This record gives sequence, C-alpha cells and structure tokens, in this order.
Amino acid sequence: MGNNKVIKSNRMVSISNKIIIFLASILLFGCSLSAPQMVKNDSDQFSDVASPVSVESAVTENMESDVIIEAQSIVSRELKEPESKKSDELKAIEDKEKGQALLDSALDFIAASQEYWSEGKLEKAIATLDQAYTYVLDVHSVDHPELIQQKEDLRFTISKRILEIYASRYTAINGNHNEIPLTMNKFVEKAIKRFQGSERRFFMESYKRSGKYMERILIALNEAGLPKELAWLPLIESGFKVRALSRARALGLWQFIPSTGYKFGLKRDMWIDERLDPDKATAAAIAYLKELHRIFGDWTTVLAGYNCGEGRVLRKIRNQRINYLDNFWDLYTQLPRETAQYVPRFLATLHILKDPAKFGFTFEELDAPLSYETVEIEKPVQLRAVAKALGIDFKELSDINPELRRQVTPPSAYSLRVPLGSSFTLLTKLNEIPKWTPPENAYVYHRVKKGETLSLIALRYRTNVRKIVNANNIRRRHFIRAGQKLKIPLRGSSSIRVYASKENLPPNGKYKVKKGDSLWLIARKFNTNTKKLQRINNMSGSRLYVGNVLKITE
Repeated sequence: MGNNKVIKSNRMVSISNKIIIFLASILLFGCSLSAPQMVKNDSDQFSDVASPVSVESAVTENMESDVIIEAQSIVSRELKEPESKKSDELKAIEDKEKGQALLDSALDFIAASQEYWSEGKLEKAIATLDQAYTYVLDVHSVDHPELIQQKEDLRFTISKRILEIYASRYTAINGNHNEIPLTMNKFVEKAIKRFQGSERRFFMESYKRSGKYMERILIALNEAGLPKELAWLPLIESGFKVRALSRARALGLWQFIPSTGYKFGLKRDMWIDERLDPDKATAAAIAYLKELHRIFGDWTTVLAGYNCGEGRVLRKIRNQRINYLDNFWDLYTQLPRETAQYVPRFLATLHILKDPAKFGFTFEELDAPLSYETVEIEKPVQLRAVAKALGIDFKELSDINPELRRQVTPPSAYSLRVPLGSSFTLLTKLNEIPKWTPPENAYVYHRVKKGETLSLIALRYRTNVRKIVNANNIRRRHFIRAGQKLKIPLRGSSSIRVYASKENLPPNGKYKVKKGDSLWLIARKFNTNTKKLQRINNMSGSRLYVGNVLKITE
C-alpha cells in the first residue's frame, strides 16, 4: 500500500505543476491585455487611454472560463487514464493485494464452517465451505508464487473438511460405543441354530484353533482400546485358518483383499504376503476397524463395513433417507446377503461363547499359543533345509512363518521365526545351509487364436487344462477369447527338459519348424534362449509357421 500511495502522490504533483504552468502563462497574457494602451487620435497626438470596462470584463470572464475548462481537462486526462495504461508494477501490486484479501476471506469462512459443524449445523457448514472455495478459485496466483502455496493449502483443507462433515452425517449418536451390543433377534437366533446344527463342526474346530492366536490378538486389541469381543471376528472371517482364501481373493485370518491390505501397510511381493502373518494382519485389522468406527460410531455398522466395504454401507445409508442409526437392523435388510448374515453370525458367536451350556456346547481345550524367537537371515534358504538343520518338523516351522509364499526366505535381510531355544543352533549351522536359487520359470505365454480351445492349447504345450485354468485364474473353464494372453505351465519342473520334437540338430545348424513347435520349446530343446534365436533369425516377434527354417547356431 505504501508504494501505491507514493505513485499516486507523484502523479498529483505532476498534475499540479502542469496547472500552475498553464495558469502562469494565462496570467501574463491577461496582464498585457489589461495594461493602458497608447491610442492615436485624430490630431495625430498620442494619449494614454484605458480599455473600456465592458471589454475588459468580457475578456477577463472568457479567460477565467478557459482556464477552468483547460485545468479540468488536464485533471481529467491525468486521473482518468485507461486501465490498460497503468503501470505493470501498480497492477501487480493490486492483484497481489486482492488475492491475499480473497484468501484471508476464505480462511475466515473455513473457521466459521468449523463453528457451524461443532454446533451440528452441517448444511450451513458445507455452504460456508462452498463460499470459501469460491474465494479460492477467484485468486489469480500465476504471477504470484507466494500465493500458490496458500491457495493449495486452503483447497486441501476445504476438501478434507467436506469429507469429514459428510462422514459425520452418518455417525451414530446413541448407544454405548465401548462395547458391542449383544442383540438377540430372529436373525441372530437363526445363526445360532446353524452353529448348533450344520455348522457345529466348523464352530468347534475354529474355536479350538483360536488358541494359537487369541492371546496375541487380545493384547493388541487392549493396547488399541478396542472391545475384546472383536478378537472373535476371525472365527467368522476365516475359522482361524491363517491361509484361508475366499472367492473374492481375501486372504488370512482377517481376510484382507490385496488393495485393502496395502492401504493398511501389509506388504505383498513374490516372496512374502503379510496378509498371512497373524500379528501383522491383526495390526492392520485394528487400524481398519478404528477407521470404520470413526466413520460410523456404531459397532454393528462397523462390522458390516468391514465385511463389504464402507463405501457400500454409506450408499445404503444415503438411500434410506432415515435415521437408521437408532436401529441398525433397518439397514441390515438392505445389505448384500453375505454381509446380512455376517453380523448375526458374529453376534451369535458372542452369545454362544458367553454361555456355552445354554446353547448346548462343550468346548475342547484350546490349541497351545504359538511361541517362537527370531533369527536374522540375509540369504534365501528353504524352510525344509532349515527344519532339517534344526531337527524339527517342517510343518512346525512353516506354521510360524506363514507369510513366506515359496517356503523360502527373501534374498534381503529377513527375521525368520524359529521355535524357542533354536536360534543359537540355527546361527551355528547357517553357513552349512545352501543358498536357494529360484528355478527357471517353467511356463510360456500364448496368444489365443480364433477357434482355439483350452484343450487344444493344453495338447499343444503338453500340459493339461486344469493347470492352465489355475495359472490364469479362469472362473469359466470353457470361456476364452481370441487375442487373450494365457500363461501356460509346462509339464515337469525346471530340471526336466521339454522337447519340441525328437529330432537332433542337423549338421548345418538349422531346424525346420514342425506342428506344435513354439520358439520357447525350440530354444529349450537346443539349450539356448528365445532372444538369441530371434536375433540370429532377424525375428521381431515369436510367431512361427510350420515349415519355417530357423538358424540355431550363428
């Protein structure tokens, strides 16, 4: 603002100087008109004759009018110059000040929105945020880097606040949020009858397996401040089977799909899948449950969100247009069938465990908790080799290291779990355990052609349909489409050579392609690789035709 005032002051001085100069010139001219004139009379004698008063008055009046008009013209030209002629510096300052004022106003509206939200006036809170965002959009920050960060920060704050307000719309306000309500109704009674009848064996076996993990789960829930009843959720999710896999590709005790597992920190690569690790999956499940409780506030709704996703539950809530949260079971009837059964099954489990005798259950002793210690290993080794070195059963070692997908430790540093008292023995024998080298991939890729079936493809590569179906996760066995790329597992392991035909390499180092051959099979037969065959035969792809002659050696 200081610079602005200086510029305006300089302009006013310039205007004043011009007006003074103009008035001075007029004054001099006026004096010459009003001075006595030397007039020559008829007698050729000169005499001093003053100008007539009427003439002098008229002249003076005209001069004054001209001066005023000219002065006004000067002021008008100087003060009302077109906007396009303003200095760039002045315009930049004005734009910056305007932008900062808009951002400040937006910040004020965000603060006001927070007050509305705290008072429960959600519609006003959102409308106020809309106004704040309008101010942010009106800010032109291209030429003002110092405004850009403020603008982005406010955009983020407004977006985050809107999401929080929408989530809080569906937060329960009734009931005890520290405990899971043991509701008993026809849905829960029906679930109890199933556990008493057709699913009795599943329930008993799941309960027995829970002993392996229950102690550690309860400790984790207690540290997180969550209800201890949630420790029985894996009974419904997986039957306490650590390697349980659902049709939706959910895996582990807590049944995480890959994307949700990744969201809550569960790593997955070719070596490990942390969804299979009970401790890591429990930590991720607790984080997910806490997030759901912040959204819904009601534990039965949280369980529904855990099973089918919070997005689907929120959509059902919005479509109801009623305050369902006073009665969860209004929402229950609109959920997917699996979820609709999920919550009653969990509540039925809690009822049975609270009073087993009442529902006709007598439980066996729980399995012993898993106990182990860890050893840092920096090379890939097979669990079978480790078990042999330790003199223990392979299954015992595998059970405490379920996240290892290949039953092999990763090539990077890894904390391997071993039974209590075994760490020292493993450290002394670690150098004797051979480093594991992964075998060559015993599969090829095939592009489906029109008219081909899985049976024909399996016959061509000397494998079977079941292996192709499993390798490509094909749900409809007889449905493949032209152009589809299939992964074809080959018969045998990498130590078994797969032959394209029974003929030996001719003396000239060339091979004639037969029916059923592929570039990969030919490369395998003659102990080379496909890239080399493509290079020496000037091939851009891998397509072959019967009768083609390939160079095998250079």
